[in-house]
Amino acid sequence: MISVFKTSVSSKKKILSLRPYLNNLKNIRQWNFDLEDRDRILRIDSDSPVSVTVIGILNRRGFDCIELD
Repeated sequence: MISVFKTSVSSKKKILSLRPYLNNLKNIRQWNFDLEDRDRILRIDSDSPVSVTVIGILNRRGFDCIELD
């Protein structure tokens, strides 16, 4: 299952700050940010729905995060 999110994550340093939280989610196989995209896309490949959890993680750390269709 691929989930795509628009985020406010704007640098590699900020991605590094999120790495432990995203890596700790057991049902995520792979994740990556596209900082070149104007929407600063986060793509997640997971075994099950993770949207609520991922949005919560980013929001609690001060980032905007919206799932895209």
